Amino acid sequence: MATLVCFHAHPDDESLTTGGVMAKYAAEGHRVVLVVATGGEHGESPDDLAPGESLAHRRRTETERSAANLGIARIAWLGYEDSGMTGWEQNAAPRAFVLADVDEAARRLADVLVEERADVLTVYDWHGVYGHPDHIKIHHVGHRAAELAGTAHIYEATFNREAMRRALEAAPEEVVERSDADLDGPSDDGNPFGTPEDELTTSVDVSEFTERKLASVACHASQVTDTGMFLRMPPGVFADLFGTEWFIHKGERPGIHEYELTGLD
Repeated sequence: MATLVCFHAHPDDESLTTGGVMAKYAAEGHRVVLVVATGGEHGESPDDLAPGESLAHRRRTETERSAANLGIARIAWLGYEDSGMTGWEQNAAPRAFVLADVDEAARRLADVLVEERADVLTVYDWHGVYGHPDHIKIHHVGHRAAELAGTAHIYEATFNREAMRRALEAAPEEVVERSDADLDGPSDDGNPFGTPEDELTTSVDVSEFTERKLASVACHASQVTDTGMFLRMPPGVFADLFGTEWFIHKGERPGIHEYELTGLD
């Protein structure tokens, strides 16, 4: 049995990007740990929060349900605050993750990696898939933590830009609201969404686990604007879009030549 640690910025980030590999490797008997950097304090606030209930508390509860669905053995919270999108005033909040000292945050993550004897760590690609400041921070903190902990394999989770375009073009217009999205246009940091296919190293078939991925998305019910589109998709369309998960294995040559996460295969 090996240990996979997936490092994410906010509650619900785990569902679409690495939900399949977490479910897959948990089902194969590996230990799977989710580390979340922030409480997601600046996500969508639902109308049904109870008196005294914060959005962060609600999202923590939703993440616990998601983790149970995916087979995650442990959730570790680093305790930073959601920084919001690029240019938001929350970027300057004292506890915002985007302002955290990289080495300090990396030591917090490294403590988990050492305690868990992690074999594999996932982070995000260099621009956080779509440029969210907290996602970019995950990239830098995660790589530094792996150095401190001596974690053998680091995988940058991303989306295959060309594969996503093909799947969107093939999907019925009435069930994919953003099928005309310009994947080559600027995302939150001005860079295109995801990663070009020829820069990837790894694709993992998680089609057996797309129902569990979708159920994980549904657990994050407070974020209805983000989750609603996915929950309205027919299962086949969702599977076409999210039945493969894509990575860049640090130190490996570009070009897809891995079909499992090394260390868990």
